[in-house]
Amino acid sequence: MPSVTTRIGEVRQPKGGFIPRTRFKATKIDDGILLEKENIDPRLVGITVDYLTRMTQGCIAQDAFSISLLGARNIHKEGIALSLLKDIKGLSRTSVANACRLASFDKYLRTSIREYTPVESISPDEKTINNIITMVNRGIIFFRKHGPVVMNGVTFPGGYTITVDSGDGDFLTSDTLWDFKVSTAEPTSKHTLQLLVYYIMGCHSIHREFQKIQYLGIFNPRLNKVYRLDIANIDEDVIKTIEREVICY
Repeated sequence: MPSVTTRIGEVRQPKGGFIPRTRFKATKIDDGILLEKENIDPRLVGITVDYLTRMTQGCIAQDAFSISLLGARNIHKEGIALSLLKDIKGLSRTSVANACRLASFDKYLRTSIREYTPVESISPDEKTINNIITMVNRGIIFFRKHGPVVMNGVTFPGGYTITVDSGDGDFLTSDTLWDFKVSTAEPTSKHTLQLLVYYIMGCHSIHREFQKIQYLGIFNPRLNKVYRLDIANIDEDVIKTIEREVICY
């Protein structure tokens, strides 16, 4: 199944990317909080922050962790996953720790049980849990200003192709398609292309909400930084090239 991220990894972009990061208006938010060193994989921290943030914006836990549940089912560990899901409520320390363990099942959606690492071995320490809570709270504050969220975990029925037949965006507000990137680095050309691909697929999908979208945005709760680009400033030839050569409509 060729996903958006898989396809983007195959695409050769022009120098600087189809949409250079410098085209996005960047805004730093200073809340005076410094994050500490974590003791689990940063990618797992990012997934956990994403899914818990979705829950704070009205997404039920089963939907927020849907990929994790599918991954667990793929390796016949659904019972463990459902037990963890049951105890994910709010931002208590137990809830956050269980969210980390459940989110670890994401990677098994396309791998076998031979690569399974027991979830019991995933034990985020106090600093890691505090970081996750801080970043989710930053997401809550972010959406108070830029929300409300119209859609969580946006899929694109009617917008997929043989070349790109899976992938989902993070958040849709009334005028912006948002992607969460929990990273220590600035967005890359792959990140900005991924966001544009989501937007184009959204316009081809059954979701009429995309006809009102005016901006593409990235929020990084680790850096506490917002990046936003007016779609009107994207060259129409770039959009047509991506439609034709990347998504292959």
